[in-house]
Amino acid sequence: MSEKLDSIDRKLLQLLQQDSHLSAAELAERVGLSQSPCWRRINRLQQEGFICKKVALLDRHKLGLGIVVFVNIKLSAHGWNMLNEFEEAIVGFAEVLECWTMSGGMDYTLRVVTQDIESYEQFLRRRLLQLPHIQEAQSNITMTEVKNTTELPLSQLL
Repeated sequence: MSEKLDSIDRKLLQLLQQDSHLSAAELAERVGLSQSPCWRRINRLQQEGFICKKVALLDRHKLGLGIVVFVNIKLSAHGWNMLNEFEEAIVGFAEVLECWTMSGGMDYTLRVVTQDIESYEQFLRRRLLQLPHIQEAQSNITMTEVKNTTELPLSQLL
């Protein structure tokens, strides 16, 4: 899909992922277009699915969500129904921000955010480990956040 993007499209996407509150006029000025063509490009990028949605990024520390845990899950079996059942349950857990299927020794990796270690333990014991077919769960509690970004490396698309 990146072949549909020219340098102005990529620049618009870069600017929007840095600050989605920029007006069409501000964006147009920064990419060297007038406002109407700029707005049409942004609208096209949305319609074509390059821009999925615009959200506010919240500060988890200010909200009291101090713990981030990466949990590696190994299922006891891998039938289609078991995978779907697990994935549907995970989608319903607000504490799970990301869920990835994995190659290698584990089947899934989850990124879980909670208030503190006690909250995580309660989530683990009362919710996650209550799901059927979990053979193993390995929790990796994060310590120092070195980098956390939502910006995709659009410079690689050149």
